[in-house]
This record gives sequence, structure tokens and C-alpha cells, in this order.
Amino acid sequence: MTLERAQQLIRQQIEFGSGYNRHSVRLILGEVQRAHGQPAVDEMIEKLALNEAFGLRTGTDFSNIGR
Repeated sequence: MTLERAQQLIRQQIEFGSGYNRHSVRLILGEVQRAHGQPAVDEMIEKLALNEAFGLRTGTDFSNIGR
């Protein structure tokens, strides 16, 4: 998955904003982490304000989610 596509998908989940969408975002971040590494995940969390939207923090390991 490209970083651009991941951001598009996450933005859609932010618009819905429920607990189910939080899990979807965590799955997407897991895929991003496996493909692009932790720095890409941390940047996405900060850029899309995922701490405020879903309580997700930089430095969290999402690599085992969805496996």
C-alpha cells in the first residue's frame, strides 16, 4: 500500500469517527509499518492528528495487528 492511499483510507475513517473506525485505522497503520517502517507510521499519526481522533500515539508498534 502506498502512503498516499493509506492516508486517503485513514481520512475516510476519521470522517466516520467511531470505535470500529479506530480499529480500521490500526489495521491500516499495521500495514504501513510493515511496508514503510515506524517513522512512516509516526509521521502519519502526527500529520493526521490520530492522537486526537482515536487516541493513537507515536512509537506504538502496529506491526502485529491484523496478522
